Amino acid sequence: MTTLALIGAGGKMGCRITDNLLKTPYDTKYVEVSERGLEQLRQRGLTATPQAQAVPSADAVILAVPDIVIGQVASEIVPRMKPGATLIVLDPAAAHMGHLPPREDVAYLVAHPCHPPVFNDETEPAARRDYFGGIHAKQAVVCALMQGPEGRYEAGEDIVRAMYAPVTRIHRITVEQMAILEPTMAETIGAAAAMFLRQAMDEAVRRGVPPEAARDFMLGHLQIELAIAFGEAGNPFSDACLVAMEYGRRYWLKEGWERLFDPDSVREQIDVMLHPEKLELVRNKD
Repeated sequence: MTTLALIGAGGKMGCRITDNLLKTPYDTKYVEVSERGLEQLRQRGLTATPQAQAVPSADAVILAVPDIVIGQVASEIVPRMKPGATLIVLDPAAAHMGHLPPREDVAYLVAHPCHPPVFNDETEPAARRDYFGGIHAKQAVVCALMQGPEGRYEAGEDIVRAMYAPVTRIHRITVEQMAILEPTMAETIGAAAAMFLRQAMDEAVRRGVPPEAARDFMLGHLQIELAIAFGEAGNPFSDACLVAMEYGRRYWLKEGWERLFDPDSVREQIDVMLHPEKLELVRNKD
């Protein structure tokens, strides 16, 4: 039986993984130190295992901790892992920036959920409301073997599939490619664009449009606009809409935005995420 150590088992992401691993035959040791996290485990009928006891016996150690402390936590845990074990981290940031300590006889696997897609085949209400995934709605996952023998990838992928279940498919990519997807594509651009759309709706409301009307109009139009843009609808934007898009881009889309995908920019984005105090320096540079 494969033995797992889940670090941060009672945290936000840790609880999601805990709930899924409870449904599997893995022998999982749940590691938690915060009072709130311990209470979350107690509510699930679980008792926390001390880190010093869980890590040395684990075939795989999962770090369900915030990005900004992954480097610190990994430096404490990796030296205590047994040879041939696998460290699984849930985000590419720390791995891409070289924050994982060197140890050649331990495999490093990075795995991140894609989250349930906007266009899906879910029919159950609970699945349709599972926006994050890992509970009812199906989702894809991206996974990268940063170091270690090929055989560790297959075993690690099985664990990842259980962690993020239900999973439709797993895309094997590199850590560098995962960093392009997040933060650059999904957060630096995607999340910022989502909040820009929300601000556009709020501005319409500020100028007198009833909130319910503005929300219905925005969300309804977003669905068809996304369907057209991503090839789901089968029809193009109207000629008038194309003109409006071109007009709008001149006001809200900064020329040269593609530079965000340059390797140096990706690293700077991650660096600022891991060290939020540096954001002021970026503001001043602009």
